[in-house]
Amino acid sequence: MITTTGLTKVYRSRDRDVTALDGVDLHVREGEVYGVVGRSGAGKSTLIRCVNLLERPSSGTVTVGGQDLTALAGRGHRANSALRQARSGIGMVFQHFNLLSSRTVQANVELPLEILGISGKDRSRKALELLDLVGLTDKAKAYPAQLSGGQKQRVGIARALAGDPKVLLSDEATSALDPETTRSILQLLRDLNRQLGLTVLLITHEMDVIKTICDSAALMKNGRIVESGTVSEVLSTPGSELAQELFPVGGEASGPDRTVVDVTFHGEAATRPVISQLSRTYNVDVSILGAAMDTVAGRQVGRMRIELPGPFEENVVPIGFLREQGLQVDVAETAVAAATPAPAGAELVKDGAK
Repeated sequence: MITTTGLTKVYRSRDRDVTALDGVDLHVREGEVYGVVGRSGAGKSTLIRCVNLLERPSSGTVTVGGQDLTALAGRGHRANSALRQARSGIGMVFQHFNLLSSRTVQANVELPLEILGISGKDRSRKALELLDLVGLTDKAKAYPAQLSGGQKQRVGIARALAGDPKVLLSDEATSALDPETTRSILQLLRDLNRQLGLTVLLITHEMDVIKTICDSAALMKNGRIVESGTVSEVLSTPGSELAQELFPVGGEASGPDRTVVDVTFHGEAATRPVISQLSRTYNVDVSILGAAMDTVAGRQVGRMRIELPGPFEENVVPIGFLREQGLQVDVAETAVAAATPAPAGAELVKDGAK
């Protein structure tokens, strides 16, 4: 539904050029919720504003619903008219709501319908339907100053849906909200995704947003996407930086001749006593150095860092047992390897064991 190819955005000034996007390739499938996560300055906001051509890319293409928007972004009345028409199928939810304080809630939702030339009676009917959809029918005559932050964002979402878009873009829509309100807004976005068949592309710096509603995710750094995939694929990828960010676990070996292992649990494996089975089966003392568990896309997922006694070579069989149980196992650096230089070829052996 949304595809960017080689997307680049360079901000030019007299002193220097700043590259905000550096060859971004992104593919969002129809009907999914796709999250782009990264720290401030990673290029997330520039990316989402380039998707609907609020920012004109320096190079590359943006395709939404099979239509190349960058090809429409030319000069002249005809090109601009075609671009406006294409944008009507893309809704945008902003971080700071962007509501007009002089208009009622209903009038704020009606604004894009006015721009589209919809008659007053039809505008009113559509706006009330959308306010019912976001749970704010009783606030139609209220003004933004009379609303909570969560209610303002619901108005913003209703307004974004006014043109019956197929794509909804969310620019840090929950970053200004408290945790409980954030959960309610995320649930609303997921409900709209399912009820209306919306494709949702959201950007965030909060990993909890990715865990709560996203089907797929991408990690962005320095204007580039460094990792992407479905959430389940990401969690199953050895050495995934995004998986480590989603489920951070820490802990170092307690002493020499210890092997530290990161274990990722998926689906049914997340509820089985695999670690205690390992301990009983091989009569091995397992130390848990860190653990994180959460529900992702309706499934329990967790990561655990454990310590096994002895160097890696003595733990090949227990590690194999964990993998036979359907777990993702990444062997971290062993304590003895950290204390003394590794012999030639040892790194190849360890990498091959992952």
